[in-house]
Amino acid sequence: MPIRDAVEADLPAIVEIYNATIPSRRVTADTQPVTVESRLAWLRDRNYQSRPLWVMEQEQTVVGWLSFQSFYGRPAYQATAEVSVYVAAPYQRRGIGQVLLQQAIQRSPQLGLKNLLGFIFAHNQPSLRLFEKFGFQQWGYLPQVASLDGVERDLVILGRKISGAEPLDQL
Repeated sequence: MPIRDAVEADLPAIVEIYNATIPSRRVTADTQPVTVESRLAWLRDRNYQSRPLWVMEQEQTVVGWLSFQSFYGRPAYQATAEVSVYVAAPYQRRGIGQVLLQQAIQRSPQLGLKNLLGFIFAHNQPSLRLFEKFGFQQWGYLPQVASLDGVERDLVILGRKISGAEPLDQL
């Protein structure tokens, strides 16, 4: 399945995949659906040279996406980015998240990145396992920082150092 830079025409699918994760209260701290209009500036302001947004397609349908976000927004953190991975529910557990994350790790040196971060709820075991499979380690733990429907949730910060492009067979 091809991975490519997202374009504006992909935004409805990106938003649909994202919004489908909200009810589980396991993936995002958003509690209400976002709109295509509210995410338009997020897409248009993206710097594809250093903070791309990728989509993966199957039969011309967006089935997953990955975004790089700047960490903390200050110049000293320029070589660090947060990665977010989302896969459409019917396509989960088919390796799409793995391929997207693997691509992010491999292409990070070209993007000027030395560190990748994942901010994942502690109760989101599938995402924690995915990131740990690719060498991410716990770099931080924020207890009870999110309240989802009255339940306080912990946030795990996972990090991975990037030393150069690594062959796929070594991941």
